[in-house]
Amino acid sequence: MAKKPKRKAVKTFVLDTNVLLHDYRCIYNFQDNDLIIPIVVLEELDQFKKGNEQINFNARKLMRILDDITGSKLFNGGASLGKDLGKLRIEMNKPFPTEIKNPFVEDTPDHRILAVALHEKLVNKNNATLLVTKDVNLRVKAKAVGLEAQDYLSGQVKDFEQIQKENLNVEVTADQITSIYSNAQGLDPKSIKVEPYPNQNIILKSGNSSALAYYDAGSLAIKRVEKIKAYGIEPRNAEQAFAMRALMDPEISLVSLTGIAGTGKTLLALAAALAQENDFEQILLSRPVIPLQNQNMGFLPGDINEKLTPYMLPLYDNLAAIKNSSKPTSREAVHIEDLQKQNRLMITPLAYIRGRSLSNIFFIVDEAQNLTPHEVKTIITRAGEGTKMVFTGDVQQIDSPYLDARSNGLTHLSDRMMGQPFFAHVNLVKGERSPLADAAGKFL
Repeated sequence: MAKKPKRKAVKTFVLDTNVLLHDYRCIYNFQDNDLIIPIVVLEELDQFKKGNEQINFNARKLMRILDDITGSKLFNGGASLGKDLGKLRIEMNKPFPTEIKNPFVEDTPDHRILAVALHEKLVNKNNATLLVTKDVNLRVKAKAVGLEAQDYLSGQVKDFEQIQKENLNVEVTADQITSIYSNAQGLDPKSIKVEPYPNQNIILKSGNSSALAYYDAGSLAIKRVEKIKAYGIEPRNAEQAFAMRALMDPEISLVSLTGIAGTGKTLLALAAALAQENDFEQILLSRPVIPLQNQNMGFLPGDINEKLTPYMLPLYDNLAAIKNSSKPTSREAVHIEDLQKQNRLMITPLAYIRGRSLSNIFFIVDEAQNLTPHEVKTIITRAGEGTKMVFTGDVQQIDSPYLDARSNGLTHLSDRMMGQPFFAHVNLVKGERSPLADAAGKFL
């Protein structure tokens, strides 16, 4: 009689609260390894169950998932998460061992999580025990007491350098440079020995001559990019020209623009939206509301509009820059004011977007690097017929303590959508706000 195969050695992952709030379905992403959720984590999740933000939504969804995993096994031995997956169990608080008592005096949730992980490591010596947390400080504490600790890796982009890579530079002949300027049909990619993805930006060079181009997947040809002026704003460098082309292309419904402060991401997006306002019913500008110094909107005086104004000032600044590009009495400046009065040009917080269906709207989301991948997905799924969405941000300037350059929503969007014919990504590299701002973005 054949012996039943033994279960191979697995790892045990102890999950921190911030991992579960970041991705409420993360418990299904650890293959056949076992998972532990300390009971103190459930206490912390309870504090997030009320509210309309994405983090509150994730807390509620996770609690429902845990509620569906019924039976005492969840607290005794572990409940199976499904075929080819490991077991999940809730672990009660454990006494603080010497390793925690001596260096950490306070009884905090983080230290209780460390105590549970250390207890598991002691009683389950055959399996490796790892703490999974997005809190950098807690990872350092874990390593200090002899625990393995790591970030939650499932949501991180692997090929980040490729996303941030500058444009494709290709050496061509002088005749090919002449051809792309004179021939509207463009160049065959095979003629210059490249295999570009849809809407990839290309700089063609031949000696002192050059041409900006992109790959048009519809015609299977490399076509020239012209510098388009939109509502008084004209591109000042190659990347801005690439960005403006994508923003003005009616065949592209989703655009991501990354780059350091002062590269013109939001300004270009707003100028392109105003130049196409006749093609859309409304222009919406939004950005995540991230209070500084732990002060929420209730700290500020006034009604909801007055509370939101400080957070939306950068958007108003870009709008003012476009107005100032022409005379105050010019047709363009007056028209912008009319659009605002008619609510066809609106600045609104992202919290008001949930549940809406956005049809025939040019929607700009600024500071998108502070959004989680799930939040970006939630926003894009609001898009109805005829809507164009633009996400802008600097992935090196993230205000959330639980996101980084590889795991934020803007990077995730660029990684997952790259190669789709309706999507274009441009990484702007040269600051145009001022030489001082450009130097600060690079060196400070």
